[in-house]
Amino acid sequence: MTTSRSGILKTPRLALRELDDGNDADADFILGLLNEPSFLEFIGDRGVRNTDDARAYIRNGPLASYAAHGFGLWLVTRTSDAAPIGICGLLRRETLPDPDLGFAYRPAYWRQGYAEEAGRAVVAHGRTAFGLTRILAVTVPGNRGSIRVLEKIGFQFERLIPWPGDASEIQLHAWDSG
Repeated sequence: MTTSRSGILKTPRLALRELDDGNDADADFILGLLNEPSFLEFIGDRGVRNTDDARAYIRNGPLASYAAHGFGLWLVTRTSDAAPIGICGLLRRETLPDPDLGFAYRPAYWRQGYAEEAGRAVVAHGRTAFGLTRILAVTVPGNRGSIRVLEKIGFQFERLIPWPGDASEIQLHAWDSG
């Protein structure tokens, strides 16, 4: 993994970069990703219905996070063809004591090791660039694919926790540098 001076992470097969609310391709990709049935089922409905909504999501989510924390969800692209395949990055939520790893990919790119590769790079970047010694992740209990990815990266299940605004509990996973 390498880090460029603009904060882009590169792995052997992937490049991670900041999302841009002025980039039509980024807005179109986010619109499609956030409306995937799997995203709606496992992550939730973000109310993104058109490209203007997608631009607002990028502006109020990732861009605000970059400004406030220096990290956020990054666009993940394949280096072989620059195809956008998902998002991956660190989030800082008021409901959790430590930053958490978040990721989502278009189903066409599942089961190819991309989520693990990007997740490992983001965790390593969190450790080296931000001095993080503990990173969390949350999943719904039925999201077996994401749970497997977290386990491969080195996250351990800790416990079920209530999630604000939701009647169900979610799984809390943690990665510790020690």
